[in-house]
Amino acid sequence: MQQPTPLPLSTPNRNLVRLTFVRGITWTGFLAAIIFGIEVLDFQLSVTPVIGVIVAMGLINVASWWRLGRPRSVTDVEYLLHLLADIAGLSLLFYYTGGATNPFISYYLVPVTIAAATLPWRHAWIIASAALAGYTFLMLFYEPVPQLSHAVVGPGISLHVLGMWLNFGLSASLVTFFIYKMAHALRRRDRALSRTREAALRNEQVLAVATQAAGTAHELGTPLSTMAVLLAEMRRDAADQPTLTADIDLLRQQVDTCKARLQQLVANADRRRLAEPDSRPAVAWLEQVVQRWLVLRPDVTHRVEILGKRGTPMLAVDATLEQALMNLLNNAADANPENIVISLDWNADEVIIDIRDHGPGVAMSIADQLGDTFVSTKSKGMGIGLFLTHATINRFAGGVSLYNHEEGGTLTEVKLPRLIAGQ
Repeated sequence: MQQPTPLPLSTPNRNLVRLTFVRGITWTGFLAAIIFGIEVLDFQLSVTPVIGVIVAMGLINVASWWRLGRPRSVTDVEYLLHLLADIAGLSLLFYYTGGATNPFISYYLVPVTIAAATLPWRHAWIIASAALAGYTFLMLFYEPVPQLSHAVVGPGISLHVLGMWLNFGLSASLVTFFIYKMAHALRRRDRALSRTREAALRNEQVLAVATQAAGTAHELGTPLSTMAVLLAEMRRDAADQPTLTADIDLLRQQVDTCKARLQQLVANADRRRLAEPDSRPAVAWLEQVVQRWLVLRPDVTHRVEILGKRGTPMLAVDATLEQALMNLLNNAADANPENIVISLDWNADEVIIDIRDHGPGVAMSIADQLGDTFVSTKSKGMGIGLFLTHATINRFAGGVSLYNHEEGGTLTEVKLPRLIAGQ
């Protein structure tokens, strides 16, 4: 049977990873300091229990690393127990190494700070109370180490003062490391949540538009059929009037075009549910989209520029991406149909399509809202086309940006991920 894969590291799991890392540094430093004190400074310590405490904390650290590999999230209670184990280990170590006279006694503040930054209010107070209880106990009961207060390492500097300085450096470094990493993780999570909320809102809006479009397409079928029947009858009645017959034929062509577009809309939706995007050369795809656009907009004058010179970039495309690009081309043509410049460039990661028009540009008051809500740059527009264009290109992991060109008009920049060969 296939083994379950480990869960991704959530924020509590990452905090336990950092706590385990901090614990390893701390107790390795304590071990080095104790060995130095015994061998160099002739400290009179109960070696067996001291080493026993350090070995026990090392085993807890090994068990923590093993536990982090299990497919189960870390809970607040479990994290609380880890911090309580750290306080218990510190209390035992300090009991055999001078109690409250040990210059490292203020290291109690490190687990208290970590708890305050990562645990709920009640759990943080449990850790603070345990640390205070341990400190109070060690003021009354401990095994003294006379060398801590009598030994001198320099002019006016006792070993106790030096130990306090070392403890401050160690505590400040570990607290800074832990708090910075935790704050960085929180900021990254907030950014991810913000992007998720924006994507969910955009998807809801797209779904609402799609629902309305489906309902409208269904409702338009009946009146179009009625119009087709009436136009056929009108043509028979006007058989002896060539001018009127020509107008009726034109109307019938328009009705048939509307019906064909609705049928194509449904067919494309069905294909998109079943098929994956096609892989197409970017140059050929862009030229094809431009040619289709020119059929609909014969009034425009344009120029296509291929700026990239190396390689043949590939894109993942489908009918929705073609429609999105045509929406942007139509926006440029609506702004000014004269001298529209369409350029294609690429690098190792992206394909960039720029559309430059010579219209009035984008008003700064709505520039930041374009594509996020139904805001339009046209007097009679609803902003739906640009909104759906943004949503479609974002679905392909791309992006759309609109700029006011320094020489006038609007520069629309479309960035799409370039497919890797063989992908």
